[in-house]
Amino acid sequence: MSDSVQLIPGNSLITETPEEGRALAIKISRLVIKATQPDAAVRERLRPIYAEDAAMLIAIGQTVAIEFATIAAANNYWKK
Repeated sequence: MSDSVQLIPGNSLITETPEEGRALAIKISRLVIKATQPDAAVRERLRPIYAEDAAMLIAIGQTVAIEFATIAAANNYWKK
């Protein structure tokens, strides 16, 4: 993996709201792809492939859901 990619923006999973948590989950999911495939040209070349593949899109959704579950737990599910 690339050492130059900060995988947790701001080095924290803490967010003010679930909406911010969901946005962070999407960001983290994208950073994982960038870290595992650091070549931007390759990522651009692959984008049309997964954009047309329902199974790959579902997998992306699952990845975001897993990241969001982790963030929700870190935020005590935003219980006040």
